[in-house]
Amino acid sequence: METKIRVMADESLDAKRRFFDHLTAEVAQVARTIIEAMRNGGKLLIFGNGGSAADAQHIAAELVFRMGRDRQALPAIALTTDTSLITAIGNDRSFDFIFARQIQALGRKGDIALAISTSGNSPNVIAAVEQARLMEIKSIGLLGNTGGKLATLVDLPLIVSHTETPRIQEVHIAIGHIVCQLIEDELCPL
Repeated sequence: METKIRVMADESLDAKRRFFDHLTAEVAQVARTIIEAMRNGGKLLIFGNGGSAADAQHIAAELVFRMGRDRQALPAIALTTDTSLITAIGNDRSFDFIFARQIQALGRKGDIALAISTSGNSPNVIAAVEQARLMEIKSIGLLGNTGGKLATLVDLPLIVSHTETPRIQEVHIAIGHIVCQLIEDELCPL
């Protein structure tokens, strides 16, 4: 078991090193884009499925509550949390529409849509990005593998070039923490 732990930890660390060695400038651009939107009254709308849904909630919590210190709340909404709404849309229309409908209701030009998908091919995440585009809402993708269809749909793709979902998600949450810290530091200086 100890050997397996070391192997998994090494794979996780290696995935993070490879990502941040090559895409630090892109992560900074994502943070700048969100900071600019929030300075201008925009909010961050975050969505994904499964573990990515949990990551959406995690990122929203870091921004609305705090990362490392008490400060003003920052505007972020995880579109993965309203089970009555999600199941109503899924049951009566289609689960492919659960995030797009929320973007339509809650999104405004000047907001940012943060799509999280390890495959880049989740139909409901794609539909939400397409809805955001129709509404002139900029989109960011936390993606995996080759980025899938979302790589060409989002305005700012951050692609973790790995094939294993757990390793991709571990890098995604590291990106989320770093971006949240940059936003907090910039918008709520000590």
